[in-house]
Amino acid sequence: MEKKLESRFFEERQYVLEGLAAKESWRLFKILAEFVEGFELLPRVYPAVTVFGSSRISPDHPDYKKAEQLGKLLVKAGFSVITGGGPGIMEAANKGAFEAGGYSVGLNIRLPLEQEPNSYTNLKLEFKYFFVRKVMMAKYSVAFVFFPGGYGTLDEMFEVLTLVQTKKIKPIPIVLIDNNFWSPLYKWMAEHLVTSNRISYKDIELFRIFDTPEETVEYIKEYLWI
Repeated sequence: MEKKLESRFFEERQYVLEGLAAKESWRLFKILAEFVEGFELLPRVYPAVTVFGSSRISPDHPDYKKAEQLGKLLVKAGFSVITGGGPGIMEAANKGAFEAGGYSVGLNIRLPLEQEPNSYTNLKLEFKYFFVRKVMMAKYSVAFVFFPGGYGTLDEMFEVLTLVQTKKIKPIPIVLIDNNFWSPLYKWMAEHLVTSNRISYKDIELFRIFDTPEETVEYIKEYLWI
Protein backbone atom coordinates (compact mmCIF):
# COMPACT_ATOMS: atom_id res chain seq x y z
CA MET A 1 0.00 0.00 0.00
CA GLU A 2 2.76 2.42 0.96
CA LYS A 3 4.68 1.63 -2.22
CA LYS A 4 1.58 2.28 -4.31
CA LEU A 5 1.01 5.63 -2.60
CA GLU A 6 4.67 6.55 -3.05
CA SER A 7 4.56 5.57 -6.71
CA ARG A 8 1.39 7.61 -7.25
CA PHE A 9 2.96 10.60 -5.50
CA PHE A 10 5.99 10.56 -7.79
CA GLU A 11 3.83 10.10 -10.87
CA GLU A 12 1.69 13.11 -9.92
CA ARG A 13 4.79 15.12 -9.06
CA GLN A 14 6.32 14.36 -12.45
CA TYR A 15 3.07 15.34 -14.15
CA VAL A 16 3.01 18.66 -12.30
CA LEU A 17 6.67 19.37 -13.08
CA GLU A 18 6.17 18.67 -16.77
CA GLY A 19 3.17 20.98 -16.80
CA LEU A 20 5.14 23.72 -15.07
CA ALA A 21 8.03 23.33 -17.49
CA ALA A 22 5.71 23.70 -20.48
CA LYS A 23 4.03 26.72 -18.89
CA GLU A 24 7.37 28.39 -18.14
CA SER A 25 8.51 27.83 -21.72
CA TRP A 26 5.46 29.67 -23.04
CA ARG A 27 6.05 32.44 -20.49
CA LEU A 28 9.54 32.89 -21.91
CA PHE A 29 8.06 33.54 -25.35
CA LYS A 30 5.69 36.14 -23.87
CA ILE A 31 8.63 37.87 -22.17
CA LEU A 32 10.65 37.87 -25.40
CA ALA A 33 7.68 39.29 -27.29
CA GLU A 34 7.50 42.25 -24.91
CA PHE A 35 11.23 42.90 -25.32
CA VAL A 36 11.02 42.68 -29.12
CA GLU A 37 8.10 45.10 -29.29
CA GLY A 38 9.95 47.61 -27.14
CA PHE A 39 13.23 47.28 -29.05
CA GLU A 40 11.42 47.83 -32.34
CA LEU A 41 9.39 50.85 -31.27
CA LEU A 42 11.47 52.86 -28.82
CA PRO A 43 14.76 53.66 -30.62
CA ARG A 44 12.95 56.47 -32.42
CA VAL A 45 12.42 58.39 -29.15
CA TYR A 46 16.13 58.64 -28.23
CA PRO A 47 17.30 60.78 -26.45
CA ALA A 48 14.60 60.55 -23.81
CA VAL A 49 14.13 61.52 -20.18
CA THR A 50 12.08 59.20 -18.00
CA VAL A 51 9.88 60.86 -15.37
CA PHE A 52 8.62 59.03 -12.28
CA GLY A 53 6.25 60.04 -9.50
CA SER A 54 3.00 59.39 -7.70
CA SER A 55 0.00 58.15 -9.68
CA ARG A 56 -2.35 59.43 -6.98
CA ILE A 57 -2.17 63.19 -7.35
CA SER A 58 -4.88 65.22 -9.07
CA PRO A 59 -4.45 67.83 -11.83
CA ASP A 60 -4.85 70.67 -9.33
CA HIS A 61 -1.86 69.51 -7.26
CA PRO A 62 1.31 71.68 -7.47
CA ASP A 63 3.41 68.65 -8.41
CA TYR A 64 1.12 67.98 -11.37
CA LYS A 65 1.71 71.50 -12.63
CA LYS A 66 5.47 71.11 -12.19
CA ALA A 67 5.53 67.80 -14.05
CA GLU A 68 3.48 69.26 -16.89
CA GLN A 69 5.90 72.17 -17.19
CA LEU A 70 8.84 69.79 -17.06
CA GLY A 71 7.43 67.79 -19.98
CA LYS A 72 7.13 70.94 -22.07
CA LEU A 73 10.64 72.15 -21.24
CA LEU A 74 12.20 68.78 -21.98
CA VAL A 75 10.65 68.66 -25.45
CA LYS A 76 11.79 72.21 -26.16
CA ALA A 77 15.30 71.15 -25.12
CA GLY A 78 15.27 68.29 -27.63
CA PHE A 79 14.25 65.33 -25.48
CA SER A 80 11.42 62.84 -25.64
CA VAL A 81 9.50 62.12 -22.44
CA ILE A 82 8.90 58.60 -21.14
CA THR A 83 6.61 57.75 -18.23
CA GLY A 84 4.80 54.72 -16.89
CA GLY A 85 1.78 55.88 -18.87
CA GLY A 86 -0.63 56.14 -15.95
CA PRO A 87 -2.31 59.01 -14.06
CA GLY A 88 -0.85 61.61 -11.71
CA ILE A 89 2.73 62.69 -12.38
CA MET A 90 2.92 60.39 -15.38
CA GLU A 91 -0.11 61.99 -16.99
CA ALA A 92 1.21 65.48 -16.25
CA ALA A 93 4.64 64.89 -17.83
CA ASN A 94 3.04 63.21 -20.83
CA LYS A 95 0.59 66.08 -21.20
CA GLY A 96 3.38 68.66 -21.22
CA ALA A 97 5.37 66.73 -23.82
CA PHE A 98 2.29 65.99 -25.94
CA GLU A 99 1.16 69.60 -26.03
CA ALA A 100 4.70 70.75 -26.85
CA GLY A 101 4.67 68.53 -29.95
CA GLY A 102 7.30 66.01 -28.87
CA TYR A 103 7.36 62.29 -28.33
CA SER A 104 5.20 61.51 -25.31
CA VAL A 105 5.74 57.86 -24.44
CA GLY A 106 3.63 55.82 -22.05
CA LEU A 107 4.86 52.40 -20.94
CA ASN A 108 1.84 51.11 -19.09
CA ILE A 109 1.74 48.08 -16.77
CA ARG A 110 -1.26 45.77 -16.53
CA LEU A 111 -2.38 45.58 -12.88
CA PRO A 112 -5.51 44.16 -11.23
CA LEU A 113 -6.78 47.49 -9.85
CA GLU A 114 -4.81 50.08 -11.76
CA GLN A 115 -3.75 51.66 -13.98
CA GLU A 116 -5.59 53.03 -16.97
CA PRO A 117 -3.32 54.59 -19.61
CA ASN A 118 -3.55 58.37 -19.74
CA SER A 119 -4.69 60.09 -22.93
CA TYR A 120 -1.61 62.27 -23.50
CA THR A 121 0.70 59.77 -25.17
CA ASN A 122 1.45 59.55 -28.87
CA LEU A 123 3.52 56.40 -28.46
CA LYS A 124 2.45 53.69 -26.03
CA LEU A 125 3.22 50.13 -25.04
CA GLU A 126 1.57 47.88 -22.48
CA PHE A 127 3.50 45.38 -20.39
CA LYS A 128 2.62 42.43 -18.22
CA TYR A 129 6.09 42.09 -16.68
CA PHE A 130 7.52 44.83 -14.47
CA PHE A 131 11.14 43.94 -15.20
CA VAL A 132 10.68 44.22 -18.99
CA ARG A 133 9.03 47.60 -18.52
CA LYS A 134 11.93 48.76 -16.34
CA VAL A 135 14.44 47.82 -19.03
CA MET A 136 12.48 49.76 -21.63
CA MET A 137 12.27 52.81 -19.37
CA ALA A 138 16.02 52.81 -18.85
CA LYS A 139 17.45 51.72 -22.19
CA TYR A 140 16.62 54.81 -24.23
CA SER A 141 16.84 57.37 -21.42
CA VAL A 142 19.69 59.81 -20.96
CA ALA A 143 18.35 61.15 -17.64
CA PHE A 144 15.87 60.31 -14.90
CA VAL A 145 13.61 62.63 -12.91
CA PHE A 146 11.78 61.61 -9.74
CA PHE A 147 8.88 63.54 -8.26
CA PRO A 148 7.49 62.63 -4.82
CA GLY A 149 5.90 59.20 -4.91
CA GLY A 150 5.37 55.92 -3.14
CA TYR A 151 6.84 52.43 -3.29
CA GLY A 152 6.96 52.30 -7.08
CA THR A 153 8.83 55.61 -7.36
CA LEU A 154 11.28 54.65 -4.61
CA ASP A 155 11.84 51.24 -6.17
CA GLU A 156 12.72 52.79 -9.53
CA MET A 157 14.93 55.44 -7.93
CA PHE A 158 17.02 53.03 -5.89
CA GLU A 159 17.31 50.62 -8.80
CA VAL A 160 18.68 53.36 -11.04
CA LEU A 161 21.07 54.50 -8.31
CA THR A 162 22.25 50.92 -7.81
CA LEU A 163 22.87 50.46 -11.54
CA VAL A 164 25.03 53.60 -11.61
CA GLN A 165 26.78 52.77 -8.33
CA THR A 166 27.72 49.28 -9.56
CA LYS A 167 28.71 50.63 -12.99
CA LYS A 168 26.10 48.54 -14.80
CA ILE A 169 25.13 51.74 -16.59
CA LYS A 170 27.24 54.83 -17.15
CA PRO A 171 26.81 57.91 -14.92
CA ILE A 172 23.62 59.74 -15.86
CA PRO A 173 21.72 62.79 -14.60
CA ILE A 174 19.39 61.74 -11.77
CA VAL A 175 17.19 64.51 -10.39
CA LEU A 176 14.80 64.49 -7.43
CA ILE A 177 12.27 67.33 -7.50
CA ASP A 178 11.04 68.91 -4.22
CA ASN A 179 13.54 69.67 -1.48
CA ASN A 180 10.94 69.39 1.27
CA PHE A 181 10.08 65.85 0.26
CA TRP A 182 13.52 64.44 -0.57
CA SER A 183 15.89 66.25 1.82
CA PRO A 184 14.93 64.11 4.85
CA LEU A 185 15.82 61.00 2.83
CA TYR A 186 19.14 62.55 1.82
CA LYS A 187 19.84 63.43 5.45
CA TRP A 188 19.03 59.89 6.58
CA MET A 189 21.31 58.42 3.93
CA ALA A 190 24.14 60.75 4.93
CA GLU A 191 23.73 60.23 8.68
CA HIS A 192 23.08 56.49 8.68
CA LEU A 193 24.17 54.80 5.45
CA VAL A 194 27.38 56.77 4.92
CA THR A 195 28.50 56.88 8.54
CA SER A 196 27.90 53.15 8.99
CA ASN A 197 29.82 52.42 5.77
CA ARG A 198 26.79 50.95 3.99
CA ILE A 199 27.47 53.33 1.09
CA SER A 200 30.22 55.84 0.39
CA TYR A 201 29.80 59.60 0.42
CA LYS A 202 30.18 59.72 -3.35
CA ASP A 203 27.14 57.45 -3.64
CA ILE A 204 24.79 60.14 -2.31
CA GLU A 205 26.32 62.53 -4.83
CA LEU A 206 24.90 60.44 -7.67
CA PHE A 207 21.73 62.53 -7.64
CA ARG A 208 20.71 66.17 -7.28
CA ILE A 209 17.68 67.72 -5.60
CA PHE A 210 15.95 70.73 -7.17
CA ASP A 211 12.64 72.51 -6.71
CA THR A 212 11.80 73.65 -10.22
CA PRO A 213 11.51 72.17 -13.71
CA GLU A 214 13.72 74.97 -15.02
CA GLU A 215 16.62 74.03 -12.72
CA THR A 216 16.15 70.38 -13.62
CA VAL A 217 16.31 70.86 -17.38
CA GLU A 218 19.32 73.18 -17.15
CA TYR A 219 21.17 70.62 -15.02
CA ILE A 220 20.40 67.81 -17.46
CA LYS A 221 21.58 69.89 -20.42
CA GLU A 222 24.79 70.94 -18.68
CA TYR A 223 25.52 67.39 -17.52
CA LEU A 224 25.07 65.90 -20.97
CA TRP A 225 26.24 68.54 -23.37
CA ILE A 226 28.75 70.83 -21.65
